[in-house]
Amino acid sequence: MKRLNAFLKTSILGGTVVILPVAILTFLIKWIYTFVTDLIQPLTDLVIKSSQLPEITADLMAIIIIVGVCFLVGIFVTTRLGGWIYKTIENRILKVAPGYSLIKETIVQVLGKKESPFSSVALAQIFGNETLVSAFITDRHEDGSYSIFVPTGPNPTSGNIYHLKGEYVHPIDVPVEDAMRSIISCGAGSTKLIDAFNQR
Repeated sequence: MKRLNAFLKTSILGGTVVILPVAILTFLIKWIYTFVTDLIQPLTDLVIKSSQLPEITADLMAIIIIVGVCFLVGIFVTTRLGGWIYKTIENRILKVAPGYSLIKETIVQVLGKKESPFSSVALAQIFGNETLVSAFITDRHEDGSYSIFVPTGPNPTSGNIYHLKGEYVHPIDVPVEDAMRSIISCGAGSTKLIDAFNQR
């Protein structure tokens, strides 16, 4: 009976481990598709009205049009005139709009146009003793001190910001993905971080 219970438990857990990630990924893809198509719906309606294309084809055409417009605007703002017009509009109008700077900074980070604050991993002594915490260096200062972000596991997007002297911050050569993985798993898999620290 115990073997049967163990077999059933193992089989159910194994099936859940296989099926649940696929189900979540499918749901996520569906949500993104719905979000994007709802966002471009006005343009899709115009395409359907003018060309009588099926809705899926019209969605694709709308996305191509948007990408094309972004491409043309990108070319335009690289010119001297386009850059001047963009900077003028941004400084006099857009930056006054609430939330514009935050939204732009977020998009720049996501698209990789600016160095990510999560690009440099470190172990830091935030208490000034031998206790080490996993951290990301977000800024280096002229006096040799650092600003760091210390995430809280298992959610790496929340945490605290610390400003420490350079002697308390120890940059380590570890991929960001490994550091993120150890934070999400509440410290499991931190061997690479410790080994990199000891090999400095």
